[in-house]
Amino acid sequence: MKREYEPYMTAEIVIAEDDETTREVVEFNLTDNGWDVVAFSDGNECWESLESRASNPPDLVVLDVMMPELDGTAVLKRIRNHDALVDLPVVMLTSRNREEDIVQALDAGADDFVAKPFSETELVSRVETVLDEV
Repeated sequence: MKREYEPYMTAEIVIAEDDETTREVVEFNLTDNGWDVVAFSDGNECWESLESRASNPPDLVVLDVMMPELDGTAVLKRIRNHDALVDLPVVMLTSRNREEDIVQALDAGADDFVAKPFSETELVSRVETVLDEV
């Protein structure tokens, strides 16, 4: 079930990023642009939150590809296999910006990706684009 999204309206975005500095930068950049952000330091916490609120999911999820225990790709696969979350937009963050890593994320169902290091402009633009497509 696709949800309607008005450009530039308030959206709730969930972040899963194990690196504290990167997580804080992403959270700051997104909140600075008017979005509500809920941040997690690992994939397990993120997945548990998403699963527990599947009937009222966030508008978008930003996942780091490489996290201990449950990585971003594993979280993404769970999202795509969950009936209530299957259409949830996902943007992947990756420090591994080789072509095969990007293709792997897109093949797993990512809507877009952002390679680290990234600029605020690129991150916000990619998030806006994905939200506009919902």
